[in-house]
Amino acid sequence: MSGPPCADVIVIGAGIVGAACAHELAKRGLRVLVLDAGRRAATAAGMGHLLVLDDNPAELALSQYSVQRWRDWARDMPEDCAYRQNGTLWLAANAEEMAVAEAKYQLLREHGLDCQLLGAQALAACEPELRTGLHGGLKVRGDGILYAPNAARWLLQSPHIELRPATVVEIDGRRVRLADGQWLSAEALILANGVYARELCPELPIEAKKGHLLITDRYPGRISHTLVELGYVSSAHNASGPSVAANIQPRPTGQLFIGASRQFGSDSPEVEGWMLAKMLRRAVDYMPGLAGLNAIRSWTGLRAASPDGLPLLGQHPQRPGLWLAVGHEGLGVTTAPGSADLLLAQLLGETPPLALEPYLPQRFPGVRAHA
Repeated sequence: MSGPPCADVIVIGAGIVGAACAHELAKRGLRVLVLDAGRRAATAAGMGHLLVLDDNPAELALSQYSVQRWRDWARDMPEDCAYRQNGTLWLAANAEEMAVAEAKYQLLREHGLDCQLLGAQALAACEPELRTGLHGGLKVRGDGILYAPNAARWLLQSPHIELRPATVVEIDGRRVRLADGQWLSAEALILANGVYARELCPELPIEAKKGHLLITDRYPGRISHTLVELGYVSSAHNASGPSVAANIQPRPTGQLFIGASRQFGSDSPEVEGWMLAKMLRRAVDYMPGLAGLNAIRSWTGLRAASPDGLPLLGQHPQRPGLWLAVGHEGLGVTTAPGSADLLLAQLLGETPPLALEPYLPQRFPGVRAHA
């Protein structure tokens, strides 16, 4: 049996989402215990791209709100978090994608974002390393980049937060059982451990999407924006089979991050040569000079994807006291601040900054029906 509560709230998972939740709880004076198993996490494996996506109104609302919150946090973040507001440049390879850029421009402008359509010549002047023949692009100035592992560590630096290495093997009410048999309890539990949430709550509709990344040696000044092909959403986010899309990010170190790939049905951490090669060929197609650069490391990570692409944020409808902050797929870093704010508004009875309904866990029948 467990003794008295060891904290006001126990957060399971010290990735960027769990860290954001703990940070905001600590700001309100609550005692937070963060339990982390030290397993491979999406936070450490991702690109740290902070961007507004507009696949649907709920994604747009959460990502736009969160990118602004990152700007607020950036005023206090240390330099090693590597925050930069460098902007995203969406690349249109043909007339059809340029029409997508124009529609995206209209929608983002309606929501108050600072963006600009670029024709072929303006695009070439903006990023000379891009190949010739592109039709143009869309520049979204407010997007940014971040080194997420250091940002997560910074968020956990509070006297109200205790970070403890531990593996949770069972959740029972407001209690957790650790691998060593110890039980711990709190007034509330927050589950924020990405794909591993399925081990504790098998009813959660979360699927792993494996992704590859590669980083180059230092080549300062090659590009200044994060470059993303406009086919990214259709070829990567919504594909059911393995897919790749060009995503090239300049780091403050002068290195280049190269992505992105997505594949289902593989929880293996191994870099798969065929997928890495496919991803790199796609990137080189947009930026030919990449072929002559030295790569120093490649790796993989697992995104926790929900069926509709939106996170589950709220109390588990069949497990009182258990709060969910999972299912962010590739937007966990971007939407961590907004996810924390939406979850805490429910947990603490505050006014939420956005409409809650699109993100509530009970939108999935399997979660509602869990016994």
